[in-house]
Amino acid sequence: MNNLPKLQIALDDQMLSEAIKTMQLVYKEIDIIEIGTILCCSEGMSTVKNLKAMYPDKIILADIKIADAGEILSKMVFDAGADWTTVICCAPIDTVKAALKEAKKRNKDIQIELTGSWTFEQAKQWKEVGVEQVVYHRGRDAQAAGQTWDVHDLNNIERLINMGFKVSVTGGITVKDLKLFKDMAINIFIAGRSIRDSKDPLEAAKEFKTAIKKYWG
Repeated sequence: MNNLPKLQIALDDQMLSEAIKTMQLVYKEIDIIEIGTILCCSEGMSTVKNLKAMYPDKIILADIKIADAGEILSKMVFDAGADWTTVICCAPIDTVKAALKEAKKRNKDIQIELTGSWTFEQAKQWKEVGVEQVVYHRGRDAQAAGQTWDVHDLNNIERLINMGFKVSVTGGITVKDLKLFKDMAINIFIAGRSIRDSKDPLEAAKEFKTAIKKYWG
């Protein structure tokens, strides 16, 4: 069904070879391949080129969290074959506009990565300049400190959806977490370690897809 949330895998490996091993196992269950910030920094744009060549039918997201030089950096990832890229929420609005303009010229897209501090006043600005996608992110360090999904998160996500954004949800997401969001029109669930580090990554991906169909089918 078209209204089912998509499943995105976050490849936050430090080596392309490790990312490829995971993808060879799970690609049939994955809608979007995220080349994570860690992998982009470690292996560079060759990672984007290689994974797009290997999986041309998948959406490739280069998660570089643009903070400045929006036109230059977005050109870089799009030239390498990325379909989407991310702009960090603290980036100036002119950076957002520059990255979005470059994306639209190529029939590609950007996402605003909501990592760290941001406001709904900023969200209003993003909407006004034409941003369609945001990523609600519970950070890796916050997870390590024991932060869990709570009413504050759910209310924020619902408010973003009501503003008209397509919302991706990420941050240590597990299959058990999905039911927390079952009454929301989530666009994408992003899973990384819960699939990559599983004893059986393919089965883990299938479990996500089964749960998504259960709650949104």
